[in-house]
Amino acid sequence: MAHKQLRFLGVVAAAMILTMACGGSSGGPPAKTFKIGLVTDIGGLNDKSFNHLADVGLEKAKTDFKVQGDVKESKSGDDYVPNLTDFATKKYDLVIGVGFLMQEAVGTVSGQFPDIHFAIIDGAGTDAKGVDLKHPNVQSLYFKEQDAGAMVGVMAGWMEKNGKAKKNKHVIGAVGGISIPPVDDYIAGLGVLQQAGQSGVYSIGVDADQKDADPSVIASALKKVDVATYTAIKNVVNNQFQAGALTFSIANEGAGYSVDNFTVPPELQAELDKVLGQIKSGALTPPADIPA
Repeated sequence: MAHKQLRFLGVVAAAMILTMACGGSSGGPPAKTFKIGLVTDIGGLNDKSFNHLADVGLEKAKTDFKVQGDVKESKSGDDYVPNLTDFATKKYDLVIGVGFLMQEAVGTVSGQFPDIHFAIIDGAGTDAKGVDLKHPNVQSLYFKEQDAGAMVGVMAGWMEKNGKAKKNKHVIGAVGGISIPPVDDYIAGLGVLQQAGQSGVYSIGVDADQKDADPSVIASALKKVDVATYTAIKNVVNNQFQAGALTFSIANEGAGYSVDNFTVPPELQAELDKVLGQIKSGALTPPADIPA
């Protein structure tokens, strides 16, 4: 009798092993592996700015969500449409374009592939005139650059006011890149100093941490493209993709500042913390338009 029971248990164990080997115990088909395609602007992944940060967000998503993430680097504007199209043709679950200059390309390709999800940093899917086509498969990832601009502006204003600037002429300049809305927003954010009762000054806004760029860089205005990229991917993985705009700011940890090559005096840190808290709570709103 004991031998029969042992034989019976042996058959059951073998059946269980066979079932597990065949995948029968999983309760269904294996989980889908989402495919994410990232198309950079010119400058490549080592631009220490947008492209690099977008790739950082993609790499984090690959770790957290086990997605397949692939990158195509654009060497010129002529590469935008072919690179986007390649991912769309291969039925990627999300195709991300990095940068304002890719708006028309995203507008063109998203119209040709209405079943593919697209996201674009700093823009929308537009026509040749820059008009948003409002395609239902495009998500725009925008930022309140003025939030970050305000923070480095507070730092620059405090240093000038307290005699820390080398020439101490009560004038601080703003150096922008090409004239596009995100750059203008950085400079506009400095108007928060006037709202806070300080004299109007200008500062330099950047997109990523520039601590290694030059020892003279003491602070960086952060535009967290990595956070935006990661969020867009997470939404697709969780089946929560929505067309239209997502905006990243200090309030949702999508913008901020970092201190580089500089030790912040306690009184300046207190001012920075106060302004950051006011912006986060909505008590202080950095302007989005450059004062005339």
